[in-house]
Amino acid sequence: MSNARTSLIALSLAALLAAPAHAAPQTYLGVDISYANEMEDCGAVYRAGGKTVEPYAFFKSAGANVARIRVWNDPDWTPYSNLKDVKRSIAKARKAGLQVLLDFHYSDDWADGDKQIAPKAWAELSTPDQAKALYAFTHDTLAQLDREGLMPDLVQVGNETNGEIVSSLARAKEPIDWTRNALLFNAGIKAVRDAGAASKIKPRVMLHIAQPENVEPWFAAAEKAGVTDFDLIGVSYYSKWSKRSMAQLGETINRLRHLYSADVLVVETAYPFTNDGADSSPNLLGADSLIAGYPATPAGQKKYLTDLTQLVYANGGVGVVYWEPAWLSTKCKTRWGTGSNWENAALFDFKGQALEGVQWLTAPYVMPVDVTFRVAAHGEAARFIDGDFLGGVGPRPMTLENGAWTYRTRLMPGASVTAATATDAAAVGDAPAKTATVGKGASVIPLE
Repeated sequence: MSNARTSLIALSLAALLAAPAHAAPQTYLGVDISYANEMEDCGAVYRAGGKTVEPYAFFKSAGANVARIRVWNDPDWTPYSNLKDVKRSIAKARKAGLQVLLDFHYSDDWADGDKQIAPKAWAELSTPDQAKALYAFTHDTLAQLDREGLMPDLVQVGNETNGEIVSSLARAKEPIDWTRNALLFNAGIKAVRDAGAASKIKPRVMLHIAQPENVEPWFAAAEKAGVTDFDLIGVSYYSKWSKRSMAQLGETINRLRHLYSADVLVVETAYPFTNDGADSSPNLLGADSLIAGYPATPAGQKKYLTDLTQLVYANGGVGVVYWEPAWLSTKCKTRWGTGSNWENAALFDFKGQALEGVQWLTAPYVMPVDVTFRVAAHGEAARFIDGDFLGGVGPRPMTLENGAWTYRTRLMPGASVTAATATDAAAVGDAPAKTATVGKGASVIPLE
């Protein structure tokens, strides 16, 4: 055999065994500190290491890379979370070097998994006119922010939109009208895309559902209705309000990232560091929020956040955002009483001292690696793959690349995976399977 032929064979083998270089997905570890301005105005003082700290700069120095900030349409009941306040927040985040996730609630008040109440200015409009109003509000808000150098990096089109958006308490009890819902969502998404087209910053679009048990059916219905142009899936996970365990949350994340070409993250979570309170305002997260193995202590809070984040990463998710680490107890009043409903689940103690829970941001996480499943093409029109790593979503289509059918994913090093392929999705279950162990780096698993 000639040296040239030997070299060609060696190069071919090297190409087969070495995975293509792909950039790791952007990861997000951050905090929703939409209350920070109000807390500052109410006299809250944040401390770390014996020194007073500014919360945005503190979380950046502690390892956060994103700040999540909410915006309401016309919150005439509070001077916060309106556009003026949002500008103040984004300016602080940018000064600290944080990315910004802007969270549109599309309401004058809290929008969440139980309610999506239309802004009063839109309540009597027809659905087409509501869609136009939603587009205009989203686009105009982003355009104004962009003009002032405050364009967010990510945008949520709705907050915990389990039910039909721009709706009412009565309609929240009814099934979603997906023709209407899709029109509204696509208007918001288009507004973000159009505003980004005119900006140096092209915000990524997130859709957000509360509690993992609600996410998969919602996105299946959204896809069927034509809501497909999004970059991230945000999930709220609070054990108090969820029927799923942490392990089941991980399984949900794994299925979602194989079903959609979107990154998945837990965009809201929290955990109490104590069951005590610093004021008379009732705490929302109490003993009924606890998970076995995670006591309501500073160490328990840190362990929960660290374990949850590792779980998210191990299942192919891209991060965790904490809600709301800066909502301390002050002398200010809310509609629920004097003080805070969240001081026992903040990341600062009752004296404003940073807790060890913030160390979750810099824990030594083990990250998944790129894995490419590959099988040589022989003129087939299509090929499908199925395996235990897919979490039961069923056969997924492979992509034809350079004469080989491929399926790319990210898996944990050391994981044992079994996979099989066939030219017909229904036949994959009868095809011979191959088992392999994921290495420590990017790799190709041939399925010949």
